[in-house]
Amino acid sequence: MVSTSPGASAPAGSNKTAAGAPEDQQTLLAVLQFLKKNNLTESVEILRREAGLPENSLDPNGADSTGAGAGGTTGCVDLEGGDASSLLSRVTVSSSAGAQAPTKVAEDQPDVNVVLSAYSQQGDPALYEVYYSSLKKFIESVLDCHRAELSQVFYPLFVHMYLELVYNNHESEAKSFFEKFSGDQECYYEDDLRVLSSLTKKEHMRGNETLLDFRTSKFVLRISRDSYQLLKRHLQERQNNQIWNIIQEHLYIDIFDGMPRSKSQIDAMSGSLAGEAKREANKAKVYYGLLKEPEIELPLDDEDEEAENEEGKPKKKKPKKDSMGSKSKKQDPNAPSQSRIPLPELKDSDKLDKIMYMKESTKKIRLGPDTLPSICFYSFLNAYQGLTAVDFTDDSSLIAGGFADSTVRVWSVTPKKLRKVKSAADLNLIDKESDDVLERIMDEKTASESKILYGHSGPVYGISFSPDRNYLLSSSEDGTVRLWSLQTYTCLVGYKGHNYPVWDTQFSPHGYYFVSGGHDRVARLWATDHYQPLRIFSGHLADVTCTRFHPNSNYVATGSSDRTIRLWDVLNGNCVRIFTGHKGPIHALAFSPNGKFLASGATDGRVLLWDIGHGLMVGELKGHTDTIYSLRFSRDGEILASGSMDNTARLWDATKAFDDLETDDFTAATGHVHLQDNSQELLLGTYMTKSTPVIHLHFTRRNLLLAAGSYNA
Repeated sequence: MVSTSPGASAPAGSNKTAAGAPEDQQTLLAVLQFLKKNNLTESVEILRREAGLPENSLDPNGADSTGAGAGGTTGCVDLEGGDASSLLSRVTVSSSAGAQAPTKVAEDQPDVNVVLSAYSQQGDPALYEVYYSSLKKFIESVLDCHRAELSQVFYPLFVHMYLELVYNNHESEAKSFFEKFSGDQECYYEDDLRVLSSLTKKEHMRGNETLLDFRTSKFVLRISRDSYQLLKRHLQERQNNQIWNIIQEHLYIDIFDGMPRSKSQIDAMSGSLAGEAKREANKAKVYYGLLKEPEIELPLDDEDEEAENEEGKPKKKKPKKDSMGSKSKKQDPNAPSQSRIPLPELKDSDKLDKIMYMKESTKKIRLGPDTLPSICFYSFLNAYQGLTAVDFTDDSSLIAGGFADSTVRVWSVTPKKLRKVKSAADLNLIDKESDDVLERIMDEKTASESKILYGHSGPVYGISFSPDRNYLLSSSEDGTVRLWSLQTYTCLVGYKGHNYPVWDTQFSPHGYYFVSGGHDRVARLWATDHYQPLRIFSGHLADVTCTRFHPNSNYVATGSSDRTIRLWDVLNGNCVRIFTGHKGPIHALAFSPNGKFLASGATDGRVLLWDIGHGLMVGELKGHTDTIYSLRFSRDGEILASGSMDNTARLWDATKAFDDLETDDFTAATGHVHLQDNSQELLLGTYMTKSTPVIHLHFTRRNLLLAAGSYNA
């Protein structure tokens, strides 16, 4: 490997060497060989041209030995290969799987496995402990203002030095190194260290996902220029090329000008699998404003007059609704254009539903610290099938549960029973012009309080009602997402794209689109009338555990076991925000109704608040003692409700949390976060259940809070 000396002028975290350097050539040829082997000739040509390689750089006699056959689609690259991690893991798997049926490869072609996972031998293995101890001693002796920042290098250095020892078969030295220094690492890396401790031999490293994460993604550290110069000078004086090479090759140091960050500021943002997000990752423009509401005034007026005539009340509500209408006519300057992504047209039934929504909004309770919502809790008793997911319809008329026995169950929350549509033969006998045709098509004989939907072949982990209440989505361990009709209570489509369990799925607020996320580390965007996904959001380094649409449907947020949250642009599939700060897998996400903020909850029991426009953390709510499984803002965003496995639901003053923000701080180039420790001031109430984890929360249109969970006897 070509090493850069501590005095070299290459930017921190950049291991670029001169064009044509041996390791660059090797890596490039390995990737080209892999693409050509899979008959992706167009991709090979594009990559070859961009890299400036000659046409005969791949041996024509040996490289393309597999041949995808006439049926292979030339130039069609699988979307799943979009991120380095998933592509490289597949490369590794394919090369190891090919051992029993070797392909004919020219001698000058590098072995993909070697290129992608080799750790070069950097010196005497007995000195690794000395190098690390020496650096540790130096960092502990520097000024307090620099110590916190420089301490960030301990963990990534520890990981890569350990893996280097293991890869080069120095097992006893690796074991000794791990035992000596693993206890010094931050407690939130405990799970990662447990996985690392199992990699004790070179053979264990082949195809290991955690290793691939460390190899293919640089660990990001944000350090002030003064602290960085201090570290560089120390390594230069000590001639410590060993550590400097690891920093150059495996770390990305995001240097900023200004005062070093404090320990609390660093702790607030650290914890993810690959360090903090780079500052430029959160610089893209995000159109977080809401779309203009459609104008449906005339039917609204008719409904008003009818209601007023029947009840004989004075016409008070009309001006209120007019003002709502006029408010929605103004275009939000931060909103995307109406036509930015194609949205389904409103049907007559949708317009009627909008009218009902607006009428109910006039009766909505204005919440605040002095007027907390009433809470109605739905306990699933004797749920021996294992309740795994819950959802309510927007109008709160139906509740659905996903269960570990592969079933989905739907209940009516109102006195109105669930009925199926009549058979085709009976429908032909109905007078289609009659006023009550929607009632006549329903079969009274099928009326019941609940329905069971069979079809999945594994536990159901995610469910979501469509906004129009005609459909229900469910995602399962069987790798599929199913779309169910709530008219016939049958499965309409099974969407197959994920290869592993699908942990979550959610409908867009405008219907038609939905998103799913799973164990394969990607989220997929679908449309109900397409069998294949429209977008694949690839970039997480671990399972995508929860998904959530932005209120304007132009963005999707995903939470992951890699302890990061990503915001994706539906239009082009780009990742426009990466949020780090959680110390455990993320299980709950919620956008504020105005689209400006995002709340997230994780196994660390903390709720973090994010400003989407500026891409910064703006608050931390502490109080829960276990995993947070559900977050929900009230209809106007005044209150945030959180539900946890600690058997409590908590209400937080969201208005105060966001109104107290000093927006001037956001403009600071360093992106420093000054989090107030004001959780107790913002906590409005804690509600205990007897022995029921709160796994779902929902605010009705009138701001009553509904909660649900399965009673643990």
